[in-house]
Amino acid sequence: MPLLWKPYTSDVTAFIQQLKKERPTLEEEQRRGRSLLWDRAIDADAQARWKEAAVPQQPYVYQNKA
Repeated sequence: MPLLWKPYTSDVTAFIQQLKKERPTLEEEQRRGRSLLWDRAIDADAQARWKEAAVPQQPYVYQNKA
């Protein structure tokens, strides 16, 4: 290993590290934002009703029924 060797850091990694230094609450904000849309309890009854109400798609969607 050369004497002046430095580990490589990509531009993207450097940007993310700098962003986290400037905004220490960034990860918590991301978790809160994710929980608004994705971290929800699944309602099995509503999901079953949704599947029952689905209309089967015709094989070729652009063809009109005669």
